Amino acid sequence: MIKDLQIRVSPQIATDEQALRKQLSQDAGIDNKSITSIRVLRRSIDARHRNIFINLLVRIYVGEEQEEPDFIPIEYKEVSGARKAIVVGAGPGGLFAALRLIELGVKPIVVERGKNVRERKNDIAQIARTQQVDEESNYSFGEGGAGAYSDGKLYTRSKKRGSIEKILRVFCQHGASTDILIDAHPHIGTDRLPAVIENIRNTILKCGGEVHFQTKMVSLIHNDSKVKGAIVVNQLTGEEKELEGPVILATGHSARDVYRYLYSENIEMEAKGIAVGVRLEHPSQLIDRIQYHNKEGRGKYLPAAEYSFVTQVDNRGVYSFCMCPGGVVIPAATGKEQVVVNGMSPSNRGTAWSNSGMVVELRPDDVKGDDILKMMDYQERLERNCWLQANRRQTAPAQRMADFVNNRLSYDLPKSSYQPGLISSPLHFWLPENISTRLKTAFKIFGKHSHGFLTNDAILIGVETRTSSPLRIIRHNETLEHISFHGLYPCGEGAGYAGGIVSAAIDGERCAESLVQNII
Repeated sequence: MIKDLQIRVSPQIATDEQALRKQLSQDAGIDNKSITSIRVLRRSIDARHRNIFINLLVRIYVGEEQEEPDFIPIEYKEVSGARKAIVVGAGPGGLFAALRLIELGVKPIVVERGKNVRERKNDIAQIARTQQVDEESNYSFGEGGAGAYSDGKLYTRSKKRGSIEKILRVFCQHGASTDILIDAHPHIGTDRLPAVIENIRNTILKCGGEVHFQTKMVSLIHNDSKVKGAIVVNQLTGEEKELEGPVILATGHSARDVYRYLYSENIEMEAKGIAVGVRLEHPSQLIDRIQYHNKEGRGKYLPAAEYSFVTQVDNRGVYSFCMCPGGVVIPAATGKEQVVVNGMSPSNRGTAWSNSGMVVELRPDDVKGDDILKMMDYQERLERNCWLQANRRQTAPAQRMADFVNNRLSYDLPKSSYQPGLISSPLHFWLPENISTRLKTAFKIFGKHSHGFLTNDAILIGVETRTSSPLRIIRHNETLEHISFHGLYPCGEGAGYAGGIVSAAIDGERCAESLVQNII
């Protein structure tokens, strides 16, 4: 007999298989000795009240062994002699587009301006050591895209666009823990995700696809209404090459040179709303105590606590973004004269800090002008101002949280995870007023909701600007082709149609499917 049972247990029971079996036997009215195997199908934490519970959906096997696998792997075809399609960008959108093309019998030619995921790590480490940013290899550019070294969170609300379960299964097939199939908020971890990304690349190569690193798309090959390929340049040799085929454009939300190129070619785009603000960092023990309603914090059986805040201030949303429990704040600039911050967590979420973006919604109407690029220009101005406040280095301007709310300069700063270093700065003074005033009001609201959250033990680190694309490359809703150029498929976060690893991966699959339908 096989039976599925929904139960609510303490964190201790949830982590002890024997205790869990005993609880299941009582709740199901089944003799404990007759239970031959159990399998957890879903797991979530209920921390709304003082007593914390773990919600579990468990499959009980009685009198028979578990035979069904955790997941059924995807079969990928040999495509070395098949028709070709070009995939620009090796982030989640591009990589999953390439895998789906292989499934459908098309050979992907993946071109990535940055380095492979392992070599990127050295360039990222140099930011803290030398205060210099490699403009082609950093936290945003390179194999794996912006998500590779900025967390690996897989939670998404994009449930109507495609199969989230399939995306998670593909990650598991390439080395991710099967826990991501179970947890309500799945997370691979920055320390484990690079190996998964390498395995995806190896699948593409094994099946006859191509992956070219340090190879930058400089232009599209097109006539008035059709894209026929792309011109790419090897950044090591300077060799220029023409690649023929339809193009999936998955360059990410930080490829500003691509936006400028598309704008110069009159390829239709539109300004899109963004959110900007700061990265807020607390001691993780403090967040644990607040979220778990316990002065002892998380204890032995609970993970580092998460939080999510959202409110409206003067008709604009203010909310937490990309919350990283037990994580670190990282330098996410992609060019000179920029300071940008983001956050990430290792798989164990075990650092002494927890952080999140705290951002304010900005709509195109909030920024003066009619230029399509105005939201991107706004980001750039704010990032450059932050760099100037940081004495033209990657040290980030920072301020204690309560000092910011009360318009006080912080004369000292607590220890932080941000490796390039911090410099005390009056963010309340130089941040745009429509951002700073809304943040102050929101922090007061959040502090009333969660006692202890608004504290001088927390610090604001500037600035968080890369929450999403500042533009949308306009495409047909059905075919996903560009609205005017056949053979061009704007894809993922950079095209303005996704927000996060899983939603970008889903969009990559959808673009691949549409491409194949249109070429057959």
